[in-house]
Amino acid sequence: AVYECLRGGLDFTKDDENVNSQPFMRWRDRFLFVAEAIYKAQAETGEIKGHYLNVTAATSEEMIKRTVCAKELGLPIVMHDYITGGFTANTSLSLYCRDHGLLLHIHRAMHAVIDRQRNHGIHFRVLAKALRLSGGDHLHSGTVVGKLEGERNVTLGFVDLMRDPIVEKDRDRGVFFTQNWGSLP
Repeated sequence: AVYECLRGGLDFTKDDENVNSQPFMRWRDRFLFVAEAIYKAQAETGEIKGHYLNVTAATSEEMIKRTVCAKELGLPIVMHDYITGGFTANTSLSLYCRDHGLLLHIHRAMHAVIDRQRNHGIHFRVLAKALRLSGGDHLHSGTVVGKLEGERNVTLGFVDLMRDPIVEKDRDRGVFFTQNWGSLP
């Protein structure tokens, strides 16, 4: 499916958040298959193509091992499920990626268990801020349509919190006070 999507005109595809090392889909085999699909689609289209390889694993060491494999295959983008993988593991992976010229896409698998409850839990705004401290190049922040539907202004507020160095107070976007992130990326 990766090849067909890339050959058909998409620039990027991604692993599903649940695909990390299930018995029917081993990570190394998947990485090799995806690399072959990317290089074939690039050769045929003359366009740069990419794929977010899910490196989420039980330990930080295993995630780094998978990331090294992706880099050796010439695949510059990896993906981490930061809630299931943990913030410490995410920070280690983020630092490794930054030091080795890789992009780190952050997925929020399991967030709904934590942030979709009105009476308890942790709002995604807080999870997004914690992620900004932990590191990553871009975040699956949800959308204002589809299965990950959220309120438009609130979702855009998440994006502001992840991207902007200074986020001005904007109650419509769920930002209750001005926040200066200083030099934090």
